[in-house]
This record gives sequence, structure tokens and C-alpha cells, in this order.
Amino acid sequence: MLLSGGLDSLVAAKLLLDQGIELEGLNFTSPFCTCGGAAGGCAAATRSAKQLGIPLKIVAKGMDYLQIVEHPKHERGRALNPCIDCRIYALKKAKEYCKEVDADFIATGEVAGQRPMSQTRYKLQLIEKEAGLDGLVVRPLSAKLLPPTIPEQKGLVDREKLLAVGGRGRKTQMELAKKNNYGYDCPAGGCLLTEREYSRKLVDLFEHKPYSLRDVLLLRIGRHYRLNEKAKVVLGRNEAENALLQKMTGDNALLEPDFPAPTALVTRKASRALGEAAWLVLKHAKKKGRLLCEGKEIIPVEPPSCKRL
Repeated sequence: MLLSGGLDSLVAAKLLLDQGIELEGLNFTSPFCTCGGAAGGCAAATRSAKQLGIPLKIVAKGMDYLQIVEHPKHERGRALNPCIDCRIYALKKAKEYCKEVDADFIATGEVAGQRPMSQTRYKLQLIEKEAGLDGLVVRPLSAKLLPPTIPEQKGLVDREKLLAVGGRGRKTQMELAKKNNYGYDCPAGGCLLTEREYSRKLVDLFEHKPYSLRDVLLLRIGRHYRLNEKAKVVLGRNEAENALLQKMTGDNALLEPDFPAPTALVTRKASRALGEAAWLVLKHAKKKGRLLCEGKEIIPVEPPSCKRL
């Protein structure tokens, strides 16, 4: 059972459990997921699995997934969201796991017509086909709106006990959750790839290789400025973000003010880049003071050009 931690997959799983079907949850964490906070949906999925009383396997989407985001085979949404390719990726990974645990089929909380880019009847069939799972994906919430799957035809799943939910409303799902006293963090989930401001920062990262998963995670934090082809600055917007930048410094440089001002993470330790980063810090500070990097004071230098991402 692909368990996102949202409402739909929670109640879809319950419909199968009520038939006596043994389920195992499979959750994909992503640096782009906004459901479950910084945990990328993992915490929400863990809560869902606990309520359902099923085991949960957590799989982190890695650099292979980022390559798909950068170069999707199918269309994107209004920003960088490659929804079709994302679903194909998840189902392929789920198919591999099915072989490991000898599972009979895959189930999801997808609802026909809920997401126009990836959940129309045609798109659902396309995704199944490209994942090599024709007829093996059960969608309990919309089963009666879709052709019978192989598990239904074989009698592994009772089609008559499944639903015919379609469209973007979630009234039926909410009623089912209330009936079973289920809690859920976010009904619809969320993805940073659908946000244009975030997508601009990600495009900049794609254009300035190499990059790492840590670099992608940094995009969720602070104000980002491109100094040149090799250097970028991230300024904390509050104390919490300043603390996060300290934890995520890695091989980068960190400018720490000895007065109330943003902490700055700099992706290059060259003196010019550090000086330009120091200038940006002072630009966002109410008063001036000393800026230190590894115990050395950095003298501010105004950047010849500086692009806010």
C-alpha cells in the first residue's frame, strides 16, 4: 500500500483491511514533500501506519529521482512538477519491493479525476503501463469507476466492497476517517515542485552542477542569492533558520555575525565570495558588527551583481 500520510491512502488502506487483506505500507520520502514538515511526509505516514496497525517501509527518493525531476520524460505542471514521471518512479520502486516480500499486488489512494495531470483515467493507465504493472494496481476509492484489476478478477479483492469516488472533493474520505476515528495531518498533501518560487531556485541548482541532496534540502531554508557561476549565498531569515544553516554547513563556509543579523552559508570559501556574502548580511541587518568565518573576520565587499533566486 503506497502510504503517503495523507487522507486518501489512509482510508483506501482501511477498505482493504476490512476485507481481511494483509497490507504493508510503503512510503517515499522526498525533499519536495510539504506534508509532514521537514520529515518529507515520513512522520505523517508513520502515524497512518500506526492507526491502521500495519508495518511500514520507508524509502528515500535519492539522486536517481532528482535526475527524473531535472529531465522528465512526460510533461510538467505549471512549475517543475513532473507528476506522471513521479508516479511511474514510485510504482517501479514498489514493484521491486513486491518481489522482495512476495506481495500479490499494489494499492494506492489515488482518486480518478482528483488531479488532472496524473489521475485521469488515461493517465492512470499510462502510468501503470510504463511501470510494468498493467492491471496490478488496485485503487480502492475509485475502483468501480475503473476497469476491474487482475486482483479483483482473481478474487483476491472483492470489487463490490470498493468505492466509486471521483473528482476533487474529499467528503467521502473524511466521513470514513471520522467513522474510524482516524487523524491525518494534511488531506491533500503538497509538493514544493508545484511552487514557482521554489522551482526557480531548483532550476538554478540544476544549472550549476555538481549538486548534492544536501543542496536540494537547503532550498527550503532562507533567502538565496547567486553571486557567480561557482558561488551562492543563503541567508537565514530567523533564529531557527540560522541554527539550521549551522547544522547543514557541510563543506561550505559559514559567516556568523557577533550581532543580531542573518547567518550566511556560502558555497565557496574564496575571499571575494565571502566578502560579498558579508555585504549581503549587513544589507539585511539593522546595525553593523563583526562577521567571522572559522574565527577570521571577513571584510564586506559589495557584489558587482547579485541575483536573488
